[in-house]
Amino acid sequence: MDFRFTPEEEGFRQEIRTFLHQELPPDWDYEPFEESDEEWRFSRAFVKKLAQKGWVAPAWPREYGGMAAPYMHQLIMAEEMAYHRAPLTPVAMAIGYLGPSIIVFGSDEQKRQHLPGITSGDVMWCQGYSEPNAGSDLASLQARAVKDGDDYVINGQKTWSSGAHRADWCFFLARTDPEAPKHKGISYFLVDMKTPGISVQPLINLADLHGFNDVYFDNVRLPRSGLLGEENRGWYVAMATLDFERSNVSGAAAAQRRFEELVAYCRENKTNGKPAIKEPTVRHKMSEMAIEIEVGRYISYRVASIQARGQIPNYEASIAKIYHSELTQRLARTGISVLGLYGQLHEDSKWAHLKGRLERAYLTTVGQTIAAGTSEVQRNIIATRGLGLPRD
Repeated sequence: MDFRFTPEEEGFRQEIRTFLHQELPPDWDYEPFEESDEEWRFSRAFVKKLAQKGWVAPAWPREYGGMAAPYMHQLIMAEEMAYHRAPLTPVAMAIGYLGPSIIVFGSDEQKRQHLPGITSGDVMWCQGYSEPNAGSDLASLQARAVKDGDDYVINGQKTWSSGAHRADWCFFLARTDPEAPKHKGISYFLVDMKTPGISVQPLINLADLHGFNDVYFDNVRLPRSGLLGEENRGWYVAMATLDFERSNVSGAAAAQRRFEELVAYCRENKTNGKPAIKEPTVRHKMSEMAIEIEVGRYISYRVASIQARGQIPNYEASIAKIYHSELTQRLARTGISVLGLYGQLHEDSKWAHLKGRLERAYLTTVGQTIAAGTSEVQRNIIATRGLGLPRD
């Protein structure tokens, strides 16, 4: 098997790199833990420039703002954007998993209504899945959608909704048949966040950052056009969305960038009078990380090859998700170990090394093995769907 990219694909990669070097400031050092208002405005402007080139979602059809490019072009785009820490927050969620779900399950009207807004960078989306008592057991959700004429009336609460305080629209799950088995009475909805009855409250995470939110629905009226897919079959749409989310084709590229910064630090800073990189224990840790990142890259390529064939990865996406979420934690722990006490310092400290990035990573990656389905859930999916093991 030849893992090399074609000359055309490598040419596209170089075109992206040239664009990024031109459009991002020389001292660009962004990570989307929490964006200031100024950073948010820059992100929106940056995405607009991508949209002008058809690069927000290159593999999407042209009529929806894409380039109808081969899926590998989208993989290359995701890798380069992640490696260079491009500010894609306004569209990341919609590109990664909502948009593909609309393409698969949406009506022609829904595609025309929602996909161009994503590829133009005009519309930001947030997700409403988890609830205070329905996290890992998502099918236990209690938000209700009750038919009233041509509308649904929504009541309930969603939690851990990333970016909801800035989002224009939300995709969410609600129970439409409380008498059905819990996986079979759920529907998938799309709603404008300006709809009366929707309110958002901030949640501050372990690193003292505001990215998450609680979203409340109080008698929110939603027209039938907001239903994606069939009524009471939203669980299956939601699982496809999660498979797209868990594919994580950019995880290895982001890890590679952080790893390279850590290696450079070890070459420049001394331990026991010599560069830290020459310490046997440090070299061993760095070698292990290099191998793990390369493994993650090829797991991502496997998932991308499935998507390139027009298929939805299932247990393969769970493999990618669990591997990369645990890899980010191992890399953060390795960095903290190498930096020693300096690694515990916040970015505001003048003594913080690597701009305090590893302190933030150490805290923020705690949730990586919970978000988008816990590692335990992923292992169950791999066991049952990938290995054919019995569920009980």
